[in-house]
Amino acid sequence: MQTNLITIPLITPSFFDIYEVNNMALAIFDLDNTLLGGDSDYLWGEFLVEKNIVDAKSYQRTNQDFYDQYLAGTMDIFEFSAFQFKPLADNTINDLMQWRKQYLAEKIDPIMLPAARELIAKHRQQGDTLLIITATNQFITAPIAESLDIPHLIATEAEMIDGVYTGKVAGTPSYQQGKVIRLEKWLKEHKLTLEGSYFYSDSHNDLPLLQLVEHPVAVDADPKLQAVAEQQGWKIISLR
Repeated sequence: MQTNLITIPLITPSFFDIYEVNNMALAIFDLDNTLLGGDSDYLWGEFLVEKNIVDAKSYQRTNQDFYDQYLAGTMDIFEFSAFQFKPLADNTINDLMQWRKQYLAEKIDPIMLPAARELIAKHRQQGDTLLIITATNQFITAPIAESLDIPHLIATEAEMIDGVYTGKVAGTPSYQQGKVIRLEKWLKEHKLTLEGSYFYSDSHNDLPLLQLVEHPVAVDADPKLQAVAEQQGWKIISLR
C-alpha cells in the first residue's frame, strides 16, 4: 500500500490560512522564554511525567539533560526530537489532543506574559507581519501561536504518515542555523524580505538569525546573548 507523507498542525485548520502577508516590516518572535515566561518544550515533558503518560524517572532525567544541553548550546536537535516525538508516535491522536488541551490550560496559560501581548499588539497596530519561529515542535506551538493571535509559525515539524506520527522529524528543524534556513524558504514563498525586520529572542542559540535581521532585540536574555547584545549595541528589553 502506498503511504502519503503529511504533516498537520492539529488546530483550527483555517487559522494560518486566513491572514494575508502584508508589505510592512516583519516582526519575528522566538517563543520559549521570550513571549512565554517559561519553556513549552520542557513543560510538555513535565506534563507527561505528572500524568504518568511516560516513565517518570527516566523521562524526567532525560528531559532535564536535553534542557541543560539547550542552555549550553550543545543540544543535538535530531536526538532531542526523537526523544520528544516518541510519545506522539506511541499514543493515539485523540489521546494526544486531549492531553494537549490539559497541558495548555495547566502549563502554558499561567506563563503567558501580558507585556508580550502588548508588544505583539504594538507591531500589529503598525501593520507589521507577525511570525513566531521556534525550535519547539508544531504540535505544541501551533495552538500557542493561535492564542497569541500570531498568524504565521515556523516550528520543528513531526513527521506523519497516514495520519500517524512516526517519531521522526519532517524537513529541517528550526533550531540555531536551521531557523535561518527555514526563514529564508518562508520569505521566498511569501515574496518578502528582511528589510526593516525585527527579531526578539532570549537565547544565544538564535544568534545566527539575530545577526541577520535589521533590528535584533534581546529579551530577558541568557548570559551569552546578553554579552553579545551589549557588545553589539542591540536593544535589550524585559517582558517579565
